[in-house]
Amino acid sequence: MTTTDDPTPAERPQTDPDEGESTARLWQLAFGSMPAQIIHAAVRLGLPDALAEGPRGCAELARSCGADEPSLRRLLRGLAGTGVVAPDGGPDHYVLTPMGRPLRTDVPDSLAAMVLLFAGEAMWRSWGDLAETVRTGSNGFERIHGVPYFTYYAQRPDEYALFNAAMGEDTKAVGPALAQGYDFSWCKTVVDIGGGNGALLSCLLGAHPHLQGIVFDQPEGRAQAGEALAEAGLAERCSVVAGDAFHKVVPGGDLYVMKSVLHDWDDDHVRTLLRNCRAVIPDDGRVLVMEPLMPPLTEDLGPAHGIVTTDMDLLVTTGGRVRTEAEFAELFAAAGFRHTLTRKLADHGHLEAQYHSIVEGVPA
Repeated sequence: MTTTDDPTPAERPQTDPDEGESTARLWQLAFGSMPAQIIHAAVRLGLPDALAEGPRGCAELARSCGADEPSLRRLLRGLAGTGVVAPDGGPDHYVLTPMGRPLRTDVPDSLAAMVLLFAGEAMWRSWGDLAETVRTGSNGFERIHGVPYFTYYAQRPDEYALFNAAMGEDTKAVGPALAQGYDFSWCKTVVDIGGGNGALLSCLLGAHPHLQGIVFDQPEGRAQAGEALAEAGLAERCSVVAGDAFHKVVPGGDLYVMKSVLHDWDDDHVRTLLRNCRAVIPDDGRVLVMEPLMPPLTEDLGPAHGIVTTDMDLLVTTGGRVRTEAEFAELFAAAGFRHTLTRKLADHGHLEAQYHSIVEGVPA
């Protein structure tokens, strides 16, 4: 005779379907770091590029990627679970899916550098100590690595190149939205503060032939800009200037653009940077900030969870934060500007920029 402690069907508690769905969602969130690392490993090994020409077998992929075949077989199964690759007929043969296509390095909408940066070891370790960051209020990245975020990358040229590439990928996605969603007809010269590899000005100058541009960044940050602008055929319309915007901003522009810059810094640094812009901007000039905006009420966030994730990432890494429109207006006023415009680019049909807004100020 067999006995069991399992309840009979009539005795089993009935699970609320909504509760079951919530639990499944919780599992997905709580263990989301694991799929992220599966995808990161695939990009680091070059699997998406190796699958660019079509389906390939595990043994062939192991040889081309320099990987251990049994381990790679397991990684490919994991990737299939994420939807990045799919089985393709033969044993251990896989094909890259449309979802996985942006993980290639050779496509215009590549996210490969973003994955390598944000799921890489430096970020991974800093996020792993989030509880201590929240408990103490100290900067997690600096606590883990011993130096501030931007100093860390400035000391590592290869990783700084990856950082610039990742920021350039984001700009390629949202730059066209700025080019189409803001009136540039009034200005002649755009200065991109923190312009990195010139990706944003390439978008703006390509869309508006009357514009001239200046990429302004730290020497390490703008190292790739000249070559990139030359390849885009824009070298004669855009110069590259090295400098520290917290010390002095390059003169000569009538529009000063800062994309994903101010949210990296605390209020004191932001006021300093804006005041340095005010010192060189003409009376009919403007500053234009492009980055996520935090709604004043949490219940107003809606589906914009990327804004919260960005804010948490800034808490962990740079010590900056995502600000509200009212907070920007206050910072503008403290630096001698008057807030004149706020616009969500996604509200004007630019869905690729769903988390980005533009905030404009003019000399007061």
